[in-house]
Amino acid sequence: MTHAYRSHKCGDLRVQDAGSETRLSGWVHRVRDHGGVLFLDVRDHYGLTQVVADPASPAFKIAETLRSEWVVRFDGKVRVRLAGTENKDMPTGDIEVYATEIEVLSQAAELPLPVFGDTEYPEDIRLKYRFLDLRRDRIHANIMKRGSIINSLRRRMVDQGFFEFQTPILAASSPEGARDYLVPSRVHPGKFYALPQAPQQFKQLIMMSGFDRYFQIAPCFRDEDARADRSPGEFYQLDIEMSFVTQEDVFDAVEPVLRGVFEEFGNGWAVTQKFPHIAFKDSIRWYGTDKPDLRNPIKMQNVTEHFAGSGFKVFAGMIANDPKVEVWAIPAPKGGSRAFCDRMNSWAQSQGQPGLGYVFWREGEEGGAGPIAKNIGTERTDAIKAQLGLAVGDGAFFVAGIPSKFYKFAGEARTKVGTDLDLIAKDRFDFCWIVDFPMYEWNEEDKKIDFSHNPFSMPQGGLDALNNQDPLTINAYQYDIVCNGVELSSGAIRNHRPDIMKKAFELAGYSEDVLLEKFGGMYRAFQFGAPPHGGIAPGVDRIVMLLCNEPNIREVVLFPMNQQAEDLLMSAPSSATPKQLRELHIRLNLPEN
Repeated sequence: MTHAYRSHKCGDLRVQDAGSETRLSGWVHRVRDHGGVLFLDVRDHYGLTQVVADPASPAFKIAETLRSEWVVRFDGKVRVRLAGTENKDMPTGDIEVYATEIEVLSQAAELPLPVFGDTEYPEDIRLKYRFLDLRRDRIHANIMKRGSIINSLRRRMVDQGFFEFQTPILAASSPEGARDYLVPSRVHPGKFYALPQAPQQFKQLIMMSGFDRYFQIAPCFRDEDARADRSPGEFYQLDIEMSFVTQEDVFDAVEPVLRGVFEEFGNGWAVTQKFPHIAFKDSIRWYGTDKPDLRNPIKMQNVTEHFAGSGFKVFAGMIANDPKVEVWAIPAPKGGSRAFCDRMNSWAQSQGQPGLGYVFWREGEEGGAGPIAKNIGTERTDAIKAQLGLAVGDGAFFVAGIPSKFYKFAGEARTKVGTDLDLIAKDRFDFCWIVDFPMYEWNEEDKKIDFSHNPFSMPQGGLDALNNQDPLTINAYQYDIVCNGVELSSGAIRNHRPDIMKKAFELAGYSEDVLLEKFGGMYRAFQFGAPPHGGIAPGVDRIVMLLCNEPNIREVVLFPMNQQAEDLLMSAPSSATPKQLRELHIRLNLPEN
C-alpha cells in the first residue's frame, strides 16, 4: 500500500477481496460497542465500509478514542462477515475490515447537528453548517443527482445539434421583470452593471449573429423573495434559443430532452409522452391557474345557466345584476357527504371567503342534498349532475362572481378537494404546455396597458393585430411548460421585426427612445436582418427538485440562502469597508432604525 491515504474507496470492497490488505480513509460515520468489540462504519463520498477492532487488534486503543465525524485512516485485512451478520442494504455489506492500524487525520468538535440519519433540524442551523448538512445521505445524494441531471441535459442538447455558449455576467439593467442586482463600476463613477436576470437579450443577439442553435446552463440573478420553488438571489436554467423556427419546432426540440431526463432519473414514475397543449384562458377556467397539476383529475365547469333565474337568490341576483358574473362548479367525486361539504365550507371561510356553496347526491334521495339543491329544485340539480358527469356519492362546490376576481380561489378549492379526497395520482410526472398567453393586460394601478408576460414576444397576427385589434384581445406566441403544478419554464417565439417591436412597445406606453435606451443593442441588431427565432429556459433547480421528490428547492442546491436572502455560512451580504466605498464613489444613505 504505497498511497498515503487509501488503496480502496469505502464503497469498493466485495467478497472477492477477502484475505487482502486494504487502506481506507474517511469519516467515522458511527461507532457501536458490542461487548468490547468495536464496529466502526467509515464513510467517504463513495460509500460505507464496516471496520472491526477487538482487544487483540494493535489498533484497539486508538479505536476506543474515535468519535463521529473524525477523519481517520484505517489499515486492515478484508474478511467475509459471519453468516447472519451481513447487511444486504449496503453494497459492502458482505465484508468487513479487521483493523491493524489507525491514524487520526483530524478530529471533529461536538456536532451542531447530526450527520447520521435524517433528523429534521432548524433551517438556520442547517444552512449555517451546510458543509455538515451536505454529509447527510439524502442531501448528498440530491446534489450528486443534480450533477447527473445537468450532465444528461447537456448531452441531450448536444445530441440535438445545439452548441453551448457563455454569455456575460456583467450586463446592463433591464426595466422589465424582477428587481436587478446592481454592481457599481469603479472606473465609471455613478454607473452600474446589472447581474443578468436571464441571458434573454444576449441569446437573441446570438441568433442575430448567425448561430443557429444555442444552449447554456445559465446562472440567473433576481432580487426577489424566496418561495419553496424559487431561490432568492440566484438560480440556474437550461437556456435555449433557435433560429428559423415556429412554436411547434421549439416544442419538438424541448419535449424529448425533458421527457428523456425525467424517464432517466424519475425512479420509474410514468412520464407524459406527448405533452398536451392548453390555452391560457382554458387553463384558468378549468384549473384556476396557469400552472395546473394534471395529476388532479378535477376540471371546473361553467354552470351559470343552471343558476340564472333560479330560486337560489344569492347567485341568481348576482347574475341578473352583472353580465360578467359567472358560476363555476368544482366537481368532487366521492365527496358526497355533508361532513366533507361542511369541512370545505369551513376551509373557505378560513381563506377569507363568505363560504363555499355545495350540492351532494346520496342514495335514495331525489335531486341533490344541501341548501342550494333545495332552492334550485330537482330539475336544475339533475342538470348540474349530468353536466359534471357525477353520480350518487359525489358532490360539487360552487363559486360565483367575476371570474378574474375569484379564479385563484376556485383553483385553490380544486386543489383542496383533490388532495382531501385523495384523487391526485401518485408516482407520475404530468407535463403540459400552456399556450396563447395574452400579449397585454390592464394595469389597474397605473390605468394603462402593460405587457403581461414577455415584451419581446411575437404577437399573434403580427403588425395587423397591433394596428387593428383591441390590445387586450391579442395573444402572443408565448408558452410555459408545467409539470405537476410547477412552472418549469417560460418561452416565446420572438418579435424579430423592428416595426412590429416599435408598435408593440408603443401600445404599452414605451416610445422608440425607450427602446433605444433600454434595449438598444438588440433593437439595432434587428435593423440588419434578424431571423425568425424563439426559445425557452427550463429551470434546472425546479427540475432537480421534482426528480428528487423534494418540496423545497433548498434541498437540491449546494449552498442556498435562507428566505431573507442571507448566506448564513459565509455571512453574506456583508458590509463594505470605507476604502471600498471610496473606490466606488458610493456614500451610504441607510434607513433609520
